[in-house]
Amino acid sequence: MESFSTLIRTASREQHEEVRGSTFLSDLLGHKLGVDAFARYTEQLWFVYQALESTARRLAGDPVAGPFVRPELFRTAALEQDLEHLRGPGWRSAVSALPATLEYAGRITECARDWPAGYVAHHYTRYLGDLSGGQIIRDTAEKTWGFAKKGDGVRFYVFEEIPNPAAFKRAYWELLDAMPGDELERQRIVAECRRAYELNNGVFLALGEEFPLSA
Repeated sequence: MESFSTLIRTASREQHEEVRGSTFLSDLLGHKLGVDAFARYTEQLWFVYQALESTARRLAGDPVAGPFVRPELFRTAALEQDLEHLRGPGWRSAVSALPATLEYAGRITECARDWPAGYVAHHYTRYLGDLSGGQIIRDTAEKTWGFAKKGDGVRFYVFEEIPNPAAFKRAYWELLDAMPGDELERQRIVAECRRAYELNNGVFLALGEEFPLSA
């Protein structure tokens, strides 16, 4: 029988490819957009991670979501350092969430409140994606806009407390396999993973509209 972690990875692969193929992200990685577009993307991430992490501590004792609440993953403080570097010391009064970002963050908050297993779906799609593909974005940003290697501007992508990402991901997949729940619940979680990718892609689409490449 296929393990739950394999089921999740297989089911979300198609959505993952769709996100990787988004115009905004390919333009950003293709050196076609300026640092302002990168900063605007970082702003949106801050709102998403606020939703993930402001609810995490409340879920720490939850039997389903609790094992996934790992402080070494938390990204909010790193994002705030990056935004100070990108937007200046008064960044908090200048940042704004796109409607698509508010929808994404709202769904995370809703799951955290009402359905901890659904929160895990969002936790998985964000953090494991950042541990993997996020490193490509960091490398591109350092080379394109001259950020110090693993320094201000790209701290979000640096998981200093996870020295071995491959081992961490293996342990994470084991946690997924050990999650309580029947087959119906597992299918619901997989569907929420797909929804998380769609919400994330919605943010990319909105950013693409905000930063169109002039013909």
